[in-house]
Amino acid sequence: MTSSKSSRHSKIAGDFGESLVLYWLSKHGFECAKVDHTGIDLIAKNPHTGQLMGISVKSRTRDNGTETDAVYIPADDFEKVDVACEVFGCAPYFAIVVDASDLIRAFIIAKMDLLELFPVKKNSYWKMSADYLKKYSDHEGVMMFELKTNLGRWWQSTK
Repeated sequence: MTSSKSSRHSKIAGDFGESLVLYWLSKHGFECAKVDHTGIDLIAKNPHTGQLMGISVKSRTRDNGTETDAVYIPADDFEKVDVACEVFGCAPYFAIVVDASDLIRAFIIAKMDLLELFPVKKNSYWKMSADYLKKYSDHEGVMMFELKTNLGRWWQSTK
């Protein structure tokens, strides 16, 4: 089944990813807020470490057959996160949200850990192959959660 996304899906997916990470952090005791600032989307106070986090959220949806495609992170996003975090006095983080098939995965990682895993050349890529997913689950700096989705009754295409 091929999905036909709406013309605004990219914007909606971005908003969803930000809201999902915000919800998950809040659910787990983080004081957090969505912000509209170049470089970061969320600010969160980690109740376990006391650290103030400035988080840039990258959200992607993947059609069947593209679930393992990497998430592209432009090199200048790293500079934008740094500038925003300096202004707000917080540590730079990235959250990567990938909706693929029947699983939504979210990863939260400090910028320095992300750069350790994937140094920026021209750009950076968060890889989604099975080998990398295993590597993330073994990495102390990668926080992650998954949501399993199940499409119950839904409209059938008439095309």
